[in-house]
Order: sequence, then C-alpha cells, then structure tokens
Amino acid sequence: MTAAALKLLPYRDLTQLARSQGVAGWHSMRKDELVLALLKQAKHRRRISPGAESRGIVNGTARQRQAATVHDRLSQMQAKMESGKILCSNNPNAARVVEHDRLVVMVRDPYWLQAYWELTRQSIDRAQSAMGQSWHKCQPMLRLFKVGADGASALVRQIPVHGGVSHWYIDVQEPPCQFRLEIGYFHDDGQFYCLARSNSVSTPPASTSDSVDENWSDVAEHADRIFAMSGGYQPRGTSLELQELLEERLGRPMGTPMETRYGSGAARVLTAKTQMPFSVDAELLVFGVSDPNAHVTLLGEPVPLRADGSFSVRMSLAERRQVIPVIASSPDGVEQRTIILAVERNTKVLEPRVRQLTQ
Repeated sequence: MTAAALKLLPYRDLTQLARSQGVAGWHSMRKDELVLALLKQAKHRRRISPGAESRGIVNGTARQRQAATVHDRLSQMQAKMESGKILCSNNPNAARVVEHDRLVVMVRDPYWLQAYWELTRQSIDRAQSAMGQSWHKCQPMLRLFKVGADGASALVRQIPVHGGVSHWYIDVQEPPCQFRLEIGYFHDDGQFYCLARSNSVSTPPASTSDSVDENWSDVAEHADRIFAMSGGYQPRGTSLELQELLEERLGRPMGTPMETRYGSGAARVLTAKTQMPFSVDAELLVFGVSDPNAHVTLLGEPVPLRADGSFSVRMSLAERRQVIPVIASSPDGVEQRTIILAVERNTKVLEPRVRQLTQ
C-alpha cells in the first residue's frame, strides 16, 4: 500500500477501505486525510509491540493475511477503474479477432448517427504509454467534426463514452450536413490521443415524414438503407471501412444491384422476348398546423384537424403542374390566411439497360 496507489482511488473507495481497517473518524475526513490515515494505520499494524515475541509467528501470519487482503482490494479497485477505460474486447474466447483499428460512422436519419469501432489491445497500450502519468485521469472520448464544403473540419463537440462498448448513437443538428468522427482518450489539460478516424457521411434533408427505425441496432435488417443513406449508392461512393464492415457482418457484397444482386440466373428468366414488369407512381403529402379550432380547407375541401391543430392530407400527384390553395379561417371567422402550393410532376421513362452476362 503506497501513497500514490491510494491517491488514485476515488473518495468512496477510500472511505470503504478506511471503514474496513477500523480508522477512527473516517466519516469526516477529506481525501488527503484518508490517505494519511490509511498509511498510518498500515504502519501501525506492521509495528511489533515489545513483549509480543511469543506471539510473533501467530500475529505475523495474521498480519500477512490482512495485508494480502488489503492489497487484493486495492488491486480490484484499481482494475475496476482501468476497465472503464478499455475500448476493445478483452475476452480471449471471442469468436472474432480484431486485426486492425477502425471507426465507422453510419447515418440513421437527419438527426442521428451511429458510430461503430474495433480497436486492438496494442493500440490501447500505445495510448497508455503516450499519455504517461496522465493516463489514470483520461476519459474515452468520441470527437464529432463538421466537414465544410472545402473539406475543412471543425470540432463540434466531444462525447464521453463508456469502456467495453463498441458502438454509440450521436445526435446531430442542421441537416443536411457532413460529419466525421475521431475516437481516443482525452485528458482535462486538453491532451487528446487519437486511436482511429472515421469516414465522412452526409445527413439527408429534414422531413416530418421521415420514419424512425425502432430496431436500428439490427444492422442486418436495415443494412441496405444504412448503406444507401451513408453514401453507398452515390457516384462518389462511401468509405471502404463501412463497406467492409457490412460485408463481414452480412456475408454478402454491398453495392448497387447491378453489381451485387443480378447474376447469370436472371438471364434465364428475362429473355429478349419478355420484359421485367416495372412501374412507379407518386403521392403528394401536404401537412401543416393551425389553431385547433380553426377551419382549414384544401382545394375547397375541409381538412380535419388533430387535437394539437396539426393535419396531413395525401393526394394524388397528377402528371402536370398543380396550384393547391390551403386556407385557414379563425374560429370566429374574422381572420383568414392562405398558403398556395405550386407543384409539378414530370415523369420520364428511360430506355432499358440490359447487362451483358457471361456464363
């Protein structure tokens, strides 16, 4: 038991240790006083009083057992503190061995991202060596950066995470916007040791009709949507880390359907004499809010309002330009407000593209 080891323990653990060692007045002691009292108590227990030689062997054995118990408790407390910092798996029976560090960020919706990381134990050890004496006060941290149009990154905020986890949900603002992440260890003095950097993703524009997936953590079920929203089907593509991660988890390739889903079997079904059925239609969703007691009409038809004054109407989207007046009248009929929507549908059917298949 040393002063340095005791100072690393939190105040609560020191009070528990002082109580078990029978330190008098531990209730009112500050942390420094508890450390001094525990050291004094340990020194007193090691001292052999005069005339106790006949009991030396018995008392020595008891003191050794007691010292070993105290040492074990200190070791357990320190191990508990350190385990909260570890960002990689320490399970030797894990089915999959992490071979390299990676941090992947995926888009959930306009306001949420999901981060997933895999870090090797060697990287954690290097971080501990680099932080030196500051390591015991370091906190695992995710850093969120906003990426500008010129590619420059600006730090938005730092997000403390728990040790032992491998994914985290992050709320973001101002959609559409581009973000990236870093993961590492942060010290109160501003020092940050980066373990891995993520790919960049762009959140989609906000819309009240966006649905929120209840089972977002089930990547297998929503993999194609995650891949698409994270830029997988765009001409610029997405990061190799995200593509590799999804392919490893799902056991199938990720990419456009032309590249991954259609094989030679399709050629036996879709011959030159048959055409694949394909049609697309669209609806227009008009939504808004007014006074709960107001009278609202759309194209002259009354619109029912919910208890909070909100409303939504689905209507067909004809193949032409439409002008849609929406009128709200106050309950007493004194005030009337009008909003006009102008929308146009122009559908184009392109020539089919036939892929040349090889046997």
